[in-house]
Amino acid sequence: MQAIPSEELAIDRKARMKIPMVKPKARPPEERVCDFGPTYLPLTPEEAKLAAERCIHCPDPAPCVKACPTSNDIPSAMWLIEQGDFLAAARLYRQSSSLPEICGRVCPHDALCQGSCVRNKRGEPVITGALEAFVADYEREHGGVELPVGEPTGKRVAIVGAGPSGLSCAEQLVQRGHSVTVFDAHPAPGGLLVYGIPNFKLEKTVVNARIDDLRRAGVQFITNTRIGKDKTIDDLFAEGFEALYVAVGTGVDATMDVPGVDLPGVYKATEFLIRANVDPELLPPGMQGRPEIGKRVAVIGGGDTASDCLRSALRLGAEEVTCLYRRTEAEMPGNPHDRELAREEGARYRFLTQPIRFIDGPDGRVSAVECLQCELGEPDESGRRRPIPIEGSNFTVPADTVILALGYWPDETIGKTTPGLETRKWGLIVSDPDTGATTREGVFAGGDAVTGPDLVVTAMVAGRKAAAAIDQYLAKKK
Repeated sequence: MQAIPSEELAIDRKARMKIPMVKPKARPPEERVCDFGPTYLPLTPEEAKLAAERCIHCPDPAPCVKACPTSNDIPSAMWLIEQGDFLAAARLYRQSSSLPEICGRVCPHDALCQGSCVRNKRGEPVITGALEAFVADYEREHGGVELPVGEPTGKRVAIVGAGPSGLSCAEQLVQRGHSVTVFDAHPAPGGLLVYGIPNFKLEKTVVNARIDDLRRAGVQFITNTRIGKDKTIDDLFAEGFEALYVAVGTGVDATMDVPGVDLPGVYKATEFLIRANVDPELLPPGMQGRPEIGKRVAVIGGGDTASDCLRSALRLGAEEVTCLYRRTEAEMPGNPHDRELAREEGARYRFLTQPIRFIDGPDGRVSAVECLQCELGEPDESGRRRPIPIEGSNFTVPADTVILALGYWPDETIGKTTPGLETRKWGLIVSDPDTGATTREGVFAGGDAVTGPDLVVTAMVAGRKAAAAIDQYLAKKK
């Protein structure tokens, strides 16, 4: 933790506890559902200072720091924000985080730093996430963001995947003086940040600004290139790269083995979100044009992707949007706050509902979902109570558009085309959790390609750890 001036150490915690909670202001639901603009209005400097002043500066180690995967020095940042030194607070965040402007927006703060704030005993935590995003944006607007570039080492590193883990690894490596080239299969870099998270949660301008920081620092991006298909890992080594970091995420949609799943009007979540949210000029081949949806949309699944699909469908003009989930809300893995926003905007939820068939209409498109009512049994391996369909409880839910938001699987292509690279269940890459080192010399891996679907912040941390290990590996190669 940064040193707070000694004369200020006697913090009046009782006075701070009396400061009313400052919350980010959301745009009215009836307004925000009409576009894909940000859900929340930015904090004003006055709101930010007041919100930070509510921090009571717990003794080290502060619970919020312990709960942050990056170990951001949140109490010191709150102190700097309280003093109005927003630029210093932003620089402090960037010491431990490669993506503060992004993590401040998309991290599940209620389950991390903000959820660990001791003020939660009264239900009024410090809004740590919104303040992180505020100072990162303030720095970009008032001071500019420039990455320091290290003395050139002459070493070349290839990064496979331009999502949060790959970008973070690149950000760290270029500061160590290495030449970095990032390959990505999509038409533009950003990975999940561009092609997965909707604009109302994370504006593309925020992501593009960070990518531009990397470009100015010398990072090269080669898009529309799928490693394992267009080129192999061995090809990259043959081109002169001395180390590789694989951060391809988990981009293969899980599906359902039920009749009618291939009917027109049944979308996988990835295609739906990409076509709904991404600039048409950046759409991948085969995903051109906005998705055609009807008046009644059913989204199947209970995670954050399901919430994103519900809210996107409402913005595309659907009149009735319903989430079908086979357990109860208590077992839902997604962020409760996202569900609250979806409900505000008009989404409905139907629990203990197991789809078993998609029914076509006279035009050949999906027209309804046949379901079974469920009841909960004993917990399964995930710790959640197992849904048990009730025989004979069949019913139908009218729907002229269905979106499958059932989770994601890894792409096995790199594992199958890279000799000596060990993988495990479903194609996840085996790597050291502290260094990212794999069973193939010179190849490191991290993020969702190793862990399975996880948070942006954990993928970022993996990229930073791998960068440090790659730097050491290259130094030893001398």
